[in-house]
Amino acid sequence: MRGETAAKVLNLLADGVPRSFKQIVEQTGLGQRAVEGALRRLSLKGLILRTEKPIRKRIKVFRGRAGITQTLRSYHLYILKPKDRDVVEYQGLRFVRVKKKRVERQSKAQIILKFLEQNKNRAFYSKEIAEALRERGISKQDVMTNVRRFERKGLVYVRGYRAHGRQTPFKEGYLISWIDQEKPRDQAIKEAVQRTEKALAEERASMPILSRIRRIRDLLIEALELKDIVSFDYIKNKLGCTEHETEVAIKRAMQLYSDIKEVKIFNLLRYFYLSSMPEEELKKAIRRKENYIRKVKSRENRIGHNWEACVEFFIDNFTVGAKFWTQAHRTKMDPRRITIHLIKQIKGRKMNAEVDRVWEVTPGPLLKPTIYVLECKYGLVRKRDIDDFFEVLRWSKEFGADGPNGRELKQGVVGVFAARAFDPKEKVRLRDETLITLSQYAARMNIQLLKASDFNQKLRERGIPKEVTVQKICKIARDEEQVREILEEIWEKPERSAKILEHVIEKNKEIYEFEKMLERRGE
Repeated sequence: MRGETAAKVLNLLADGVPRSFKQIVEQTGLGQRAVEGALRRLSLKGLILRTEKPIRKRIKVFRGRAGITQTLRSYHLYILKPKDRDVVEYQGLRFVRVKKKRVERQSKAQIILKFLEQNKNRAFYSKEIAEALRERGISKQDVMTNVRRFERKGLVYVRGYRAHGRQTPFKEGYLISWIDQEKPRDQAIKEAVQRTEKALAEERASMPILSRIRRIRDLLIEALELKDIVSFDYIKNKLGCTEHETEVAIKRAMQLYSDIKEVKIFNLLRYFYLSSMPEEELKKAIRRKENYIRKVKSRENRIGHNWEACVEFFIDNFTVGAKFWTQAHRTKMDPRRITIHLIKQIKGRKMNAEVDRVWEVTPGPLLKPTIYVLECKYGLVRKRDIDDFFEVLRWSKEFGADGPNGRELKQGVVGVFAARAFDPKEKVRLRDETLITLSQYAARMNIQLLKASDFNQKLRERGIPKEVTVQKICKIARDEEQVREILEEIWEKPERSAKILEHVIEKNKEIYEFEKMLERRGE
């Protein structure tokens, strides 16, 4: 069998074209181990030559929404050895016989394996192993090249972040620990995992991300004892981090600990728990949070709905010929809020989704109307918010259609996203590595952006003083109806706008006190 494998490799290389290990595996149809063994035997017999130095090539890998990542690949090329020469120059590459170097590589594997076995009661980062064995000729590449072979043989346990069916290293490389072959397999693996856990704990002080991960797990263990679930905002406040830092820490924690789970309440608010929580206790915790949110989040809901009415006022007053869609609802929901139908599930929305306003503008008697679909968010908007809105539109029956490039918006449909502000620091990386702003990214998807500052500019042009803003109106108004009343009144009497707001604040004092009381009773 060995002879047949070597013969296949020699027949492939007989055309004189250099090939890499990966190409030989693909073109012969042989397994990686078989090709590896054949190349070693043929090299030692002097039948093939190998590039004198490894070729290092940086390749780009497209990972969907995660964007494009780069990785450095090192490899050799192999060529058939001429009868009369031990060295061949080909297209600027130097091919030589492999003798000592192959023996050295085997000895490197033995050095690394012996080091791990002698220190079997510890776990090491790959960089630590390379540093400890540097004087013996071991490099970083040598460590992981050999460790992956040991892992396939079941000799070592390798730990990193789990992400989409693969592993990524920690800052100091992968964590590696010996699996004791003399103990029962289950026990040996369990002890190896515990050693890596101890190494992570010791590293927390110098690596903030590991400290945050440990803190997140501690919060979830505490919540498990209290039969509770933990919100994203609660974790952020406890860590004392920015939203982005908290997002990264939670993502890494879920990659490191598979028992950390996420649940969305009302398909919007993110909560976390440990999978060891009994199903019945989890359901009870979710119901408690839902009841809590209905009360405590009333202020946020009030302001959010007020923002919709505010945007509607400006559209109604500054868009010539705008005709709003209406829809009858069983609840007291505003008839101008429109429920649309989805043909596939979008982030928890199975059959339907809601958009805040839809209006048509007909430019002329013989022209088709343009349909504008509005999404409002009173907060800082990021790329993921725009992506979510676009997905809802294009997968809806009303506004999406199948096109030559897949699902897209129907012709004549324009998305409008209105927010208090859009993250000015966020940049979007395209496939060609170009960085563009959030507004440029939205424009590519035919989505227009409206900001609170745009509406405030209209107030200034009307002669309304700068202390009167749409943000302040949204915060103090009792409901959407009062927002419209305030805007209409200050529009007609701009010189009295400040007094009008003071009167509204005095009138709604009881509402503010009630909301504060609910917040004090919350988490």
